[in-house]
Parts: sequence; C-alpha cells; structure tokens
Amino acid sequence: MNKWTFFKKASRFGVIPVMIVPVVLGALGAFVWEDVFHPFLFILTFIGAAAAHLFSNMVNDLWDYRSGADMEAKNTPGVITTNSGFLSGGLISERRFALLTWGLLLLAVLCGAALAFYAGWQVLWFVAGGALLAYFYVAPPLRFGYRGKGYSELAIFVAFGLMPVLGSYFVQTGHFGIKPVLLSLPVGLLTTLLLFNHHFLHWSADKQAGKQTLVVVLGEARALVFSRILLYTAYVSLVVCVGIGVLPVYALLALLTAIRPIGVYRGLKRHNASPAYLPLMGASRQASIRCGTIMAAALLIQGLVGNYWS
Repeated sequence: MNKWTFFKKASRFGVIPVMIVPVVLGALGAFVWEDVFHPFLFILTFIGAAAAHLFSNMVNDLWDYRSGADMEAKNTPGVITTNSGFLSGGLISERRFALLTWGLLLLAVLCGAALAFYAGWQVLWFVAGGALLAYFYVAPPLRFGYRGKGYSELAIFVAFGLMPVLGSYFVQTGHFGIKPVLLSLPVGLLTTLLLFNHHFLHWSADKQAGKQTLVVVLGEARALVFSRILLYTAYVSLVVCVGIGVLPVYALLALLTAIRPIGVYRGLKRHNASPAYLPLMGASRQASIRCGTIMAAALLIQGLVGNYWS
C-alpha cells in the first residue's frame, strides 16, 4: 500500500471527526457569543487537535499490543478487534510504529506551543493534559482504560468533549466561560458512548487479558443498560443547552440523530455475539458526528444571521 493509505490505516484516520467537530464547536461558540474568529489560530488548533487524536489512537495500539490485549483479541474466536492490526498482524515493526506515533505527538506539541505564544500560556494546560490523557489511557502505571471504574470514560469525555471545545474557545477569545463547558456535554457524552460501546466487540478477550474495562466490570447485560443511560443523558444535555440559550432552538433537530442507536438497542438481547454490536458501533459513531455537526451548523446560522441583522 502507498504511504498515505498506510498512515490512514495505522492511525485509524477515519474516526478523526469525533475530535474535529468539538474543535469547530468551540470556535463557533466564540464567533456567536463573542463575535471573534481568528482563522490562523483556528487552523493551528485544528491541526494540533487532529495530531493529538491520531497519536492517541496509535499509542493505544502500541500499549495494547505490548500488554497482550490485542493478541488475546486476535486469538479469541468470535471476537472482533478494533485496533489497526499492524502490530498484532506483524505488518510493521514496533520501532517504526512507535516513531510515527511519537512524531504525531511532536506535531501536536509544536502546534500547542505556537498557540501558547499567540493566544496565551494557559493553552499549555490543554497540551499537557491532552498528552497525558492520551498516553496514560493504556500506558502504565495509570492505564485508565484497564481500571474499569469509570476512569476511562471520564478521560474520554474530557479529551473528546470538554478540552477541545473549551480549548478552541479559549484560543479564540483568550478567556474561559461556562457556555463552552455546557456546549461540550452532548458531543462529549456521545463520543464517550462510542468508546464505551466499542468494548462490547471484544470484552471477553479483554477479560482474559486482564483489561478491566467498565463493560468487563459491569458484565454485558448491565453494561448495555449503562450504555442506554449514557445515550439518553447526552440528548437531555442537548435539550438543556437549547433551554438555557447556549444553542438556538433549531439545534433540537440534532435529536433526530438518536433514532438509529435507539433502534439498534431494541434489536439487542441481554447477551449477544460480538458481531451483533457492530451496528451499535456504527450508530454510535454516526450519532456523535451528526449531532455535533448539526449543533455546529445551528451555531453558524445563528452567528451569520446575527451579524446580518446587527
């Protein structure tokens, strides 16, 4: 395969929208609420956040391979793996994979340093926090993803909801606010749901490898209940955002994105084979991206209409 195809597959580039959408939301929040938008700073934020996300994907693969979790999943019948397969399949050396991984972190840090210079040193808190969350999600000694007490879910919410929205807003405005925090709730919770649901695909192999995800700890049936609660909480937070004026009323169109995952839940039983969770994964991913996109479109329309009439 060519280098670009290799990079896309190794970094799982296809899931990048779950990071980009929150960054866009934060910038649009600044545009609508504060009437500011700095294209150069937005581009730097965009590139840095994307690089940090891809680093997170690859470093997770690296440490799941080293811990044996990926090999256990590969060798367990009926289990669906969610890693890139490059290391567990012996398609690339660990050293080459690690070099690309750390190269992405370097790019993210350089973008963060530039943003700190132009927008304020507080940006470095986001750079450091993002790097630590990405690395220690599966790396020892913290290994959030292996502890199964909700630590990994909290880390995902912060990394894919609160930090990109609030950080992008701060870069544009130079200050923090409660509105971007509230704005981060729907997309942050839906992305947390996506990462939570992907554990259903290989939870039995995770259990054998000692990876105590929340699905392993709760058990399949109770984890499905928790998954539904997480979905409903995300959409309740969307309604709250509209109710208190963080989003315009037409952002409620994003509620339509809940239809597909709810339909998938209805087709699941208390216990299911791994392939039965593939539709849930697809529905969760679509809900996260589409809900965030509709929220972003609603904010953009609000900002453009407001500027037109002012």
